[in-house]
Amino acid sequence: MNRLSHYKSLIRFPRLTSKPYSSAPSSSSPLSPIKMPVKPKVLRVGKIEYAHEIWQKISSLVEVVDCESANREEFLQDLAGKYKDVTNIVRTFASVAQTGRFDEELALHMPETLVSLSHTGAGYDQVDVEPFTKRGVQVSNVTVPVEAPTADTAVWLALSCLRNFQQGHELLMQGEWLKKKSAGAKIGHSPEGKVVGIMGMGGIGKAIRDRLKPFGFEKIVYYNRNQLPADQEGGAEYVTKEELFKQADVIMISIPLNANTRHSINKESISQMKDGVILVNTARGAVIDESQLPELVKSGKIGAFGADVFEHEPQLAQELIELPNVVSLPHMGTYTYEATKNMEEWAAENVLSCLQTGKVKSIVSEQKNMQIDAKPLLQN
Repeated sequence: MNRLSHYKSLIRFPRLTSKPYSSAPSSSSPLSPIKMPVKPKVLRVGKIEYAHEIWQKISSLVEVVDCESANREEFLQDLAGKYKDVTNIVRTFASVAQTGRFDEELALHMPETLVSLSHTGAGYDQVDVEPFTKRGVQVSNVTVPVEAPTADTAVWLALSCLRNFQQGHELLMQGEWLKKKSAGAKIGHSPEGKVVGIMGMGGIGKAIRDRLKPFGFEKIVYYNRNQLPADQEGGAEYVTKEELFKQADVIMISIPLNANTRHSINKESISQMKDGVILVNTARGAVIDESQLPELVKSGKIGAFGADVFEHEPQLAQELIELPNVVSLPHMGTYTYEATKNMEEWAAENVLSCLQTGKVKSIVSEQKNMQIDAKPLLQN
């Protein structure tokens, strides 16, 4: 089935209704029925790069408007003005510069007609879910499309750290290969006999596991909030966090950033790891207390550090990234045409699903048990 046929199968052309619908209330904060606009209105915050086909289809069903607010102050004003009757919002990671975080303040200013907020990305730390839950607003993120490209990036970082590839490249560019074997790069290690520990065995963690298997690591262990069913472990062994720190030669960080995980990888937790451990972070920079890393890398406690994300990106600690055993990327985990298009389409499908069924396609974990009075905004 081609893309066009796929979207035609997703979209049921409706007749619009002028009957009022209730927004989805949370069990803890019931809301009175809210009169919806005759034609649902979707607000797009941030630029759509590639998913134009599905948005053309959505635009034929509802009113789609692009956010023109110049800054957060103007956005707050517009929520009470020209965006006062939006039913659904879709936002991009980069749009935080335009609106700021979707925090409690923004939640309190949202129109009563708002039913869903769809984030175009896997990590949704730019959204405070709780105040939107209290307003009965569903929050969704992107899941499957980010898994493969992020896992590819994580594996590349792990192998580069093990083999000192980045150091070798930089020395080659400096002309050192004419003087020394392998340009003088420090001799690396092979996966043979090494234990990989994966922190966070969600979709990305599983994709990392599957990509690492063919390289010949001795075993793969993982820590998760809950042990996976046996048929989903894929040969990986469930261990406690402390046991993972003790066993792993390479630790792949794939956990969400929230109040509980912020700076959870710090000097104290790293002290429980093997000397010379390799850390790879493709989650969020602030999961690690980045200010403590240079000292730990220089001392050899951390043998190498590979990261696609940083705590204050795009601002970087030069002391850290200039170390020869640090492999760094400018947040390129999903920076491909295919991944970007797939992510944008998934976010659009969250909006479309909410319009047609009253429920988003991939609700965030914090709202899995949220009571939703699912009433489609579009009627057959």
